[in-house]
Amino acid sequence: MHRELEALLATANKAEAEVSRKDFDGFKKLFHRFLQVKGPSVDWAKINRPPEESIQSYDRIKAKGLPENITACLNKLVVVKLNGGLGTSMGCKGPKSLISVRNENTFLDLTVQQIEHLNKTFNADVPLVLMNSFNTDEDTKKILQKYTHHRVKIHTFNQSRYPRINKESLLPIARSMGVNGENTEAWYPPGHGDIYASFCNSGVLDKLLAEGREYIFVSNIDNLGATVDLFILHHLMCQPADKRCEFIMEVTDKTRADVKGGTLIQYEDHLRLLEIAQVPKAHVDEFKSVTKFKIFNTNNLWISLPAIKRLQEKNSMDLEIIVNPKTLDGGLNVIQLETAVGAAIKSFKNAMGVNVPRSRFLPVKTSSDLLLVMSNLYSLDAGSLTMSKKREFPTTPHVKLGSSFTKVQDFLTRFENIPDMLELDHLTVSGDVTFGKNVSLKGTVIIIANHGDRIDIPAGAMLENKIVSGNLRILDH
Repeated sequence: MHRELEALLATANKAEAEVSRKDFDGFKKLFHRFLQVKGPSVDWAKINRPPEESIQSYDRIKAKGLPENITACLNKLVVVKLNGGLGTSMGCKGPKSLISVRNENTFLDLTVQQIEHLNKTFNADVPLVLMNSFNTDEDTKKILQKYTHHRVKIHTFNQSRYPRINKESLLPIARSMGVNGENTEAWYPPGHGDIYASFCNSGVLDKLLAEGREYIFVSNIDNLGATVDLFILHHLMCQPADKRCEFIMEVTDKTRADVKGGTLIQYEDHLRLLEIAQVPKAHVDEFKSVTKFKIFNTNNLWISLPAIKRLQEKNSMDLEIIVNPKTLDGGLNVIQLETAVGAAIKSFKNAMGVNVPRSRFLPVKTSSDLLLVMSNLYSLDAGSLTMSKKREFPTTPHVKLGSSFTKVQDFLTRFENIPDMLELDHLTVSGDVTFGKNVSLKGTVIIIANHGDRIDIPAGAMLENKIVSGNLRILDH
């Protein structure tokens, strides 16, 4: 492996080789650990439920109230958004953060608006840091120019670029350091656990420490519920110096939709993140059960900056390796070695979970999620989405849109405007279906157009607890 990596570095120019050498050092450590670890990374018998005090309820933290001077707390905070992903799963080219989600605003627009609102309201100076990947960096940087006159300082750094390896030979499939042509599929960003190393390597972490910053709030850029929470921030800041909590993971109660989410466990006297990929096959059903593991990780994390620096320098952050097998277009089987940002919880002092309301977890992964956040279920205020007061119960409806809606472009052409969903519990749509203007959906609505059929829901229709099937065409005359 070492020989192959050196040969690859020899194909790069000097500046590129310098950056890539740092990346490859990290990759070699990961690969070395991958070769050593055999069998499952957890012993199922040693897994315990976390002790009561290690996961606090949000209400308890909120009950402490806020200090007079919350601005001083805010000035020690940095917001970090994970911005390495592309919009491919939603049929979009380029960074996922540039997809429009609400009133022409993209994920990135909403993030900037939220932080700007915070800075103006409290006369604070909270910066935004984007962790880009080689897939998103160029496009993101072009867009950032539009925020120059906003009251938010924006920094970016790049997550590492690691080589995909052939599943059989365990050697890189790349022929050179280029990312185009035959090499397009040869590289990958190694999961968000890479934030610790790449943040340090980039110099951005040192710069923020020099400004007196103490904590980062990290979240996925597509989680619209991940806004800065002043109560959690205050809880971190008001601890005595020797008992400082270095890591908070926001968790929330599992529902049937979240059975694959990572959960917190107690393992060998430490809080630890358990991901489905680490679970032995025989125990997967147990892992998914809502009774034994009641909570899951939202990936909203509050982490001490000095602690990251300390652990990185000592090289003592031992993140479990996630082996992600892929089959490339040509049929070649490769593996990519990844890590998760939350897995580091076991290395930090006084780490804890906070059980937050479900509203702090509002990810947009599919067009079904997009329909929810574009609808009147939510109102938008200063970049933050909140559940409409007019909704009788706080749960979000269960929405399943079929494959005709997968791509954002197709999705948008199928709705003249977004239906009224304030009283909706469940919506399933399958096949060639379109919605006219001002449709209202209530209760449970199931619309199924069989192959070759089409259903046009007429403008102004009100469907309450209805199943619609067959064929209904509405054409302009």
